[in-house]
Amino acid sequence: MDWLKLVNLLKGHKVYLQTHNFPDPDALASAFGIQVFLRAHGVETTICYSGEVETNSTKKMMDVFHIEAYEIDEITDMSPEDYIVTIDGQKYNSNLTDFPGNEVACIDHHPTMIPCAYEYSDLRICGACASIVANYFKESETTLDTNTATALLYGIKMDTDSFNRGVTDFDIEMFSYLHKLADNQTIVSLSHNNYEIQDLYAYGEAIRNIKIYDNVGFASISFDCPDALVAMISDFILGLDIVQFAVVYATRNGGFKFSVRNETKHYHAGTVTAKALKDIGDGGGHFAMAGGIVTADQIHTLGENPHFEIQQRFMNILYAIDEEVAQKESEE
Repeated sequence: MDWLKLVNLLKGHKVYLQTHNFPDPDALASAFGIQVFLRAHGVETTICYSGEVETNSTKKMMDVFHIEAYEIDEITDMSPEDYIVTIDGQKYNSNLTDFPGNEVACIDHHPTMIPCAYEYSDLRICGACASIVANYFKESETTLDTNTATALLYGIKMDTDSFNRGVTDFDIEMFSYLHKLADNQTIVSLSHNNYEIQDLYAYGEAIRNIKIYDNVGFASISFDCPDALVAMISDFILGLDIVQFAVVYATRNGGFKFSVRNETKHYHAGTVTAKALKDIGDGGGHFAMAGGIVTADQIHTLGENPHFEIQQRFMNILYAIDEEVAQKESEE
């Protein structure tokens, strides 16, 4: 990380901070943190995204922390000469819409699926993008106010499921740094009353549709629901005592939106998802969690029983991994 290089790159330009589509708390907290950091070094920015801010938790945090973010349709004057820093997402990913501006920089904590030659990049595998952003303040010794520290801490808490998912030593280090500066009562307040009544319908349908094969759980939802909710239901399915790998997907724009969770030692959620959705969609992510999509124009490739085909695609990949692990163990 070379924070001064980033600042010098952006100075003198109109700069947008683009989160992934349908931003979650980590994406918005990270964009907000970078916005505050860059402002402290003389660079003004605008936070933008495509889609919607869907969940109560995300809407509440925007109000609480006074985060201003604009959907791309609200921005009418972005030009190819304007600079974009992608936050919590990378160019060419399916969850990052291509905007008119020039993506010159990227700050993200996900594995790279399609390489891109940014003028500046900070790509680190960790539990939350907000951890990376917190490190900018720490390493540069830039003053971090309570409001921003609390937003970043909330982003880490949400993306690591309160440090139960994908957390690294780096996340713990940044949590310790932020915890001394944050208003922890605000964190507690934001954690309450985040569910909406329609969320229960999604949970109910997932429970009715659940299929379990060995240690793998599948659940489908026949209607569109927020990405964050699909992810929470995936965590819920993983919480079953016989499930170690969970695949949950919901209808989205005529296709499917996936959330995948893993707690085994030998599966990699991102790699498995990418392979399972190859040629019919797009997927990827971390060892413990991943996401993916199958677009409407590819649904026909799944045949008359798309749910069975999806399950087969994932199970074939997982069985191949099991055989490889068994082979290695027999040779040792």
